[in-house]
Amino acid sequence: MTDRRNDIPETLVRRRALAEGVSRPVVTPIQPSVVYASPSIDMLHAQYEGREKGYTYAREGHPNATLLAEKIDAMEGAEGGIVLGSGMAAVTAALMGVLGAGDHVIGGSQLYGRSLRLMHQDLARFGIATSLADPTDTGAFRAAIRPETKMILVEVVSNPTLRVADMEGIARVAKEAGVLLAVDNTFTTPRAWRPLEHGADIVIHSVTKLLAGHSDVTLGWVAAKDATVARKIYDFSVTVGFTPSPYECWLAERGLYTFPLRYDRAEANAAMLADHLAGHPKIARVLYPGRDDHPDRARVKALLGGRTGNMVSFEIAGDGAAANRMVMAAPQLPFAPTLGDVGTTLSHPASSSHRALTPEGRAALGISDGFFRVSVGIEEIELLKADFDQALAAV
Repeated sequence: MTDRRNDIPETLVRRRALAEGVSRPVVTPIQPSVVYASPSIDMLHAQYEGREKGYTYAREGHPNATLLAEKIDAMEGAEGGIVLGSGMAAVTAALMGVLGAGDHVIGGSQLYGRSLRLMHQDLARFGIATSLADPTDTGAFRAAIRPETKMILVEVVSNPTLRVADMEGIARVAKEAGVLLAVDNTFTTPRAWRPLEHGADIVIHSVTKLLAGHSDVTLGWVAAKDATVARKIYDFSVTVGFTPSPYECWLAERGLYTFPLRYDRAEANAAMLADHLAGHPKIARVLYPGRDDHPDRARVKALLGGRTGNMVSFEIAGDGAAANRMVMAAPQLPFAPTLGDVGTTLSHPASSSHRALTPEGRAALGISDGFFRVSVGIEEIELLKADFDQALAAV
């Protein structure tokens, strides 16, 4: 009997292009290829020199990342944005791609926890000096400017106290001093505000959050107005390998198709939930930019118009033990340090994003052991009200 196990055709390992037809796929194909073949050395040179378009190695870019970046570019009024492996990759690329030893950067005092850690601990190891300023106080930023200052990094709406930065004033300070203004627009999204139209030089997103919207991707995006700055950010990102997954880019693109609908529904829910919580006897205070008792309400109206977002923060009339009872009393509300999902999530900054701060440091920001942040989703509002009533009954 003849053994035919070795009769496999040698052409089996030769890859073949898919046959093209007169129709096309409605859904974007996922293209997981890590490498791309060029027809000649001359053509490879042309690609690297920008005379021809094409891909070489996925760390330098791939079709799914390009498509997603172009969509977010259009939303933000940007050109040449790049998608990276996480929101913190985007923040890091903006800082490390542009700044060097001897430079100084000013950050908003209520940046995302990991951004604060990067500013406090990591940049100093590379000779980059940092300082923080209250984003609601333009004078604090003006006073922090030094001759070696190269960048200001702020968030439009702070995490988790939802203070609204004086973006017009900060943009003036940056322009007067000749420094770059980088804006993390994750909370606000281009649905509410577009930084490049208001003096920003660099815009950053954690695509993981509201843009993708389903808690199933980890991605970031960054774009710079100046092509030279954009190239520095891109080169740094490629060098350190902040490569995004084609599959996650594909998922995020799918999420973008419903982004306006999700944002509007979640924002409407947040306004109603904030009012409901404000009337609850076990709530000490509620922070929501859409409420008239918000400390920056005048700035909210001037800066964001009618957009007030999906984030609500509140403080219970109780201690850490009471906060723990509240969380356990409503397991249907996911207790998770994230935001932007289609469903509502609850987080406790003192035990997650700001746990590295001392109790005194958290108190200075207005974060107690009874302080919570809510990322409001698209559920029926009466269901959400009932969920929080159930949770608060345990306080």
